Amino acid sequence: MNVSVAAQAKPHADAGSKPQTGAEFLGSIADDGREVWIDGERVKDVTTHPAFRNSTRMIARMYDSLHDDANAAVLRAPLHDGPGWTHPGFLAPRSLEESVQQTEAYAAWARIGYGWLGRSPDFIGAAFCPSFDVEADYFGEYSANAKAYAKHLREKVSYIGHAIVNPPIDRSTPETAKDIMIRVEKETDAGIYVSGAKVVATGMSMAQEVLIAHHFIPVTDKKYAPVFSIDINTPGVKMFCRRSYEGDAARTSTPFDAPISSRMDENDSILVLDNAFVPWERVLMYDPAKANTFMAVPGQAARGLLQAGVRLAVKLDFICGLFMKAVEVGGTKDFRGVQAGVGEAIGFRHMMWALMQAMTRDLQPWREDYLQPNAVHGHAYRVLAGEQYSKMRHNILKHVASGLIYLPSSAKDYLNPEVKPMLDRFARGSNGISSEERSKILKLLWDTIGSEFGSRHELYEMNYSGSQEQVRVDQYVRSFTNGTAEQMLGLVDTCMAEYDINGWTVPDLINPGA
Repeated sequence: MNVSVAAQAKPHADAGSKPQTGAEFLGSIADDGREVWIDGERVKDVTTHPAFRNSTRMIARMYDSLHDDANAAVLRAPLHDGPGWTHPGFLAPRSLEESVQQTEAYAAWARIGYGWLGRSPDFIGAAFCPSFDVEADYFGEYSANAKAYAKHLREKVSYIGHAIVNPPIDRSTPETAKDIMIRVEKETDAGIYVSGAKVVATGMSMAQEVLIAHHFIPVTDKKYAPVFSIDINTPGVKMFCRRSYEGDAARTSTPFDAPISSRMDENDSILVLDNAFVPWERVLMYDPAKANTFMAVPGQAARGLLQAGVRLAVKLDFICGLFMKAVEVGGTKDFRGVQAGVGEAIGFRHMMWALMQAMTRDLQPWREDYLQPNAVHGHAYRVLAGEQYSKMRHNILKHVASGLIYLPSSAKDYLNPEVKPMLDRFARGSNGISSEERSKILKLLWDTIGSEFGSRHELYEMNYSGSQEQVRVDQYVRSFTNGTAEQMLGLVDTCMAEYDINGWTVPDLINPGA
């Protein structure tokens, strides 16, 4: 199934503004004063530190792809408000053709990271940048800030992360943890000073900026309600990182042994603000009632789900292809049970692409002449993806089995003239596949599915849209507001109206005994 539809956009001239390049991105985050902590030490430069350096370069690849003229038809879209161009995802579409181009652009960037970079720079750009502009009125007295920030994001294609969840100190009594909540310490004519923490700040060590918002504020005091963006290298912004899979690979492994985790590790961190200064022009909301509605900004959910779903669909392309290679190298590709397992994974892949194509083409009128994807299809993805991803991972472990373990310790074994002949004989693959090729395939599969990196990705996809229970409740509640409940109930009512205890109530059917 070819899910790609060629965009009709033409290459754009270099006149006017254009996004940053990969080199400009790396230069902007190199030794810029950001406060990143890992393994008890402060990181001086994330672009050279072994825990982050290759992951930052994978992000730089994305920016460089924008400037490759061969990609212009997919990855460049003219700005709506002046000369220049941007990543299509940072604009709201005004036609089916523009919507198709956006989906193609999300897929093109996702393929650079083989689907494993879940918080690439186009995520917040896709979800919020157009809403900040088109729905600026939603931000009330800060509407001008929202529009200005949207302009900044789309012209630079900034790498902006986000953090919205309070640290779960005690979820049974969240209001008692005021000491860790984001709060305003002081207001001045120039801005606000903010302290507190947010989790899980994915990829934040590599980002240029972060959007701080709230999913739910358990208190009504205004000081706990600022929504704002802040530069990562602002004094007082601190990140405390989890263990780095990239760093582990740099210390103990080789690219042959950890080809994905060694360069696609979006490190998750605890983001702490310690009396950090936020200029007023970076404030988007400052009211508890309003701040609790931030995630309901019109347009953001549908657009964010489209970008996220396309990224997952690309990831499934990669996993399914790798699964197929693994069962071939093990000589089990013709076993009926194995084919069923691989076929189920491919079915999941097709389902995701179908939902994303539905979102791309089932467009709803927005404000002015803009359009947005129908979120119904995206919310179906929220319900189905987490559970299906876990099931797929289990199927891979079940069908590839000990093949994921029966491997040499590292690439160095093949460089040892005493060991290599033994591996060539006793660890070769089926159908003439060499030991080295077998190991390359199965180590890639272990890195993505079986390792701690792979386990983290299962957890990530499982909880991507929130708790599994909540996404299902959301689907139920939304069915009454989007018309689907009425449609489904109406179909049942039509059926039930055709009969009663006396028989058929419609003239074209014949009752028993007649």
